[in-house]
Amino acid sequence: MYTPSQLARIVEGTLLREGAAIPVAYLLTDSRKLVFPAQTVFFALKGEKRNGRVFVAELYAKGVRCFVVSDPVEMETFPEAAFVLVKDTLRALQLLAAHHRQQFTYPVIGITGSNGKTIVKEWLNQLLEHRFHIVRSPRSYNSQIGVPLSLWQMGPDHELGIFEAGISTEGEMHRLEKMIAPDIGILTHIGEAHDEGFPGISEKIREKLLLFSNTAHFIYNSDDVRVNEAAIKLKGEGKLNGMPFTWGRNNGANLRLLEQRTEQGITELRALHEGIEQKLVLPFTDNASLENALSCWCALLLLKIPVAELLPAFLSLSTVAMRLELKKGILQSAIINDSYSADLGSLRIALEFLSQQRQHEIKTVILSDIPQHGLDPQRVYEAVAKELLQHKVKRFIGIGQEIAKHKTAFSIDPSLETIFYNDTAAFKNDFRPEAFRNQAILLKGARSFGFEQISQLLEQKVHQTVLEINLSSLAQNLRAYKSLIAPTTKLMAMVKAFSYGSGSVEIAAHLQFHQVDYLTVAYADEGVELRKGGITMPIMVMNPEPATFESILQYDLEPDIYSFQLLEELEQFMRRQGVVDYPVHLELETGMNRLGFALNEVKQLGERIRQSGVFRVKAVFSHLVASEDPQQDAFTTTQAALFNGAVAELDRLIPYPFLKHISNTAGIARHPELQLDMVRLGIGLYGINTTEDVSLPLQAVSTLRSTIAQLKKLHPGDTVSYGRRGQIERESTIATVRIGYADGYPRRLGNGTGKMWVNGHLAPTIGSVCMDMTMIDVTGIPGVKEGGNVVVFGPELPVEQVAKWAGTIPYEILTGVSQRVKRVYFEE
Repeated sequence: MYTPSQLARIVEGTLLREGAAIPVAYLLTDSRKLVFPAQTVFFALKGEKRNGRVFVAELYAKGVRCFVVSDPVEMETFPEAAFVLVKDTLRALQLLAAHHRQQFTYPVIGITGSNGKTIVKEWLNQLLEHRFHIVRSPRSYNSQIGVPLSLWQMGPDHELGIFEAGISTEGEMHRLEKMIAPDIGILTHIGEAHDEGFPGISEKIREKLLLFSNTAHFIYNSDDVRVNEAAIKLKGEGKLNGMPFTWGRNNGANLRLLEQRTEQGITELRALHEGIEQKLVLPFTDNASLENALSCWCALLLLKIPVAELLPAFLSLSTVAMRLELKKGILQSAIINDSYSADLGSLRIALEFLSQQRQHEIKTVILSDIPQHGLDPQRVYEAVAKELLQHKVKRFIGIGQEIAKHKTAFSIDPSLETIFYNDTAAFKNDFRPEAFRNQAILLKGARSFGFEQISQLLEQKVHQTVLEINLSSLAQNLRAYKSLIAPTTKLMAMVKAFSYGSGSVEIAAHLQFHQVDYLTVAYADEGVELRKGGITMPIMVMNPEPATFESILQYDLEPDIYSFQLLEELEQFMRRQGVVDYPVHLELETGMNRLGFALNEVKQLGERIRQSGVFRVKAVFSHLVASEDPQQDAFTTTQAALFNGAVAELDRLIPYPFLKHISNTAGIARHPELQLDMVRLGIGLYGINTTEDVSLPLQAVSTLRSTIAQLKKLHPGDTVSYGRRGQIERESTIATVRIGYADGYPRRLGNGTGKMWVNGHLAPTIGSVCMDMTMIDVTGIPGVKEGGNVVVFGPELPVEQVAKWAGTIPYEILTGVSQRVKRVYFEE
């Protein structure tokens, strides 16, 4: 813990005021993630579009009393707060992290590379957690901000640190190296990730190797000629002071591979180290997993741990869940499955994710024993209890003999309902579904507790076709569009049509967390569902109907008024309710010819609104018809001019300010001059780029997956599906996939028009698409088996391509995915 004066000295800042001088124990860079206000220091980071300084007042009101800022503040407004003034708040955060790391002398392993960083970190933890008390990066916290937050977890009780370092451009690694200061370095596989940030692959490798400037040893695959040459060159330049420790098949490798045998999903490796032959057995056969395991093997050799003692641990290595999954559960519950590990760092992240889920008032956490080496268990579980209460968890279920032994740690607040079981089997024997009705439930367990059994009890049973929604990609797409708009421009997110098929409350909750200004739904019942799910931000309803006026008023929804008839009906309803100044939005017609007041009606509209007293206009807007098409730019300019003229008339007639907006997804990218007060972001949020002439770093949000129900060997002359339309002309393997037109897979994709992604290959449909099943030709595709996964669309097979095959647009494919298809939400 550090006092404000100590912080000022460490971060090379000026202490403007000591304040209460309360020592701080928690770092905060994101105002939405505040947990322990009294012991928190907030670093007001500056981004391209937003200065964290704007959140000081909000955080002060919530109890934060220590701030690091790069702009002067009105200190009289915050009489109890301590302020440290610095030139650069990010550099200050990194200086503090570097100082904190230097307080500890136990070994630190630093990991970088393109692929495999998190897996190697987690596998080392799995292999060593019973020998050391380990502190490590939570998930993939490996950026310029993530690394300081990871290092801050280091404490005197730890015995080994394992941290990731990720970079995207040249010149970034030196800051990470100064903070992590690793004793042992590991370079994982070098792939194409972030290639765009470097002149070439050799520059990227050099930059990553700089993490090892001052390590005692650094590990890499010396069979990779590019890496080997870069390491040798940097050594010669004096930029790598440590000794390389390499693995590979070449004679010069420190761990030289002699033989690799694979059988029934198991790989046996024989290797030579210091003249002694060693053997390792792994439960994987793919090259990526083998490379990651070899990196771990080398680290164990450097730590002087006999690999023979860890053979059972290697054989039980599990795939690493790189994401938090949110699924529908039984009895209107929601399940967050994070059951691959149990430690305080990842628990905090999982609890933050749980806190974002506003659709359930009751939050339940099911937690196993937390494996600790050399720590006082009572202190560990007291820390857990404190986190639960700060995140407003109502119900806690502890599973394991150790956690049950320390149940008194959870009695610090009588509002926390607790129950304990010695093992997972005892929980299953006592399981009553009704006890989990209408709750948000977090599963967090060490691997040995088999929490997948609990997940199976709690998850809603639906068929094996699932739509996966990547909330991290959604946030990335949001950031991409926010980077194009001015800091003062508000953003309205379209969540109509079940959020373009992705879900409603779950998507809205994520957008609310990321501080979008407005949400828009098509119909009032969609808005009601969001309100019932805990969404508190403003919601515009595009198609209000008289039958829904009661719900609109009850749930504080803001209707779009587009005609005098609708205005009259809504005004009469509100007068009967005694309502005044109800928020509404006015839609103008400038060329779409769908809904909206005609331009020659604008003067009458403004006078009517001014005289009414029932309504208060929140915004006036219109729709661009073809903002994505360069050939229609003249029409877009005309629309904007018509809109601006109409708005000027309304400005004259309505005696208070209101928002103006006309720009849609494509308009944000192609027409920055039309941002006005707010922009509307729709399909681009979900990863679909509608502008061919503007490239954006968008990521696919939705992946539609299914499984193979059966494989058939068919012969020439056989036919497939209804009407015998699928003709077999050669010896063929046909897979029946659990998806059909009732799930939203269009019939027009049958008979070879559409394709699915199977084991890295495109497999064409054959025969007609059925209601619940579709057949595909998987002849010649290796490794296909019954129960195997099939991607219908996703990052591997873009929905844009599927839409093109179907002769339609991505909107139709996304919104057409049936509600019977389970949605699984995850955050990486």
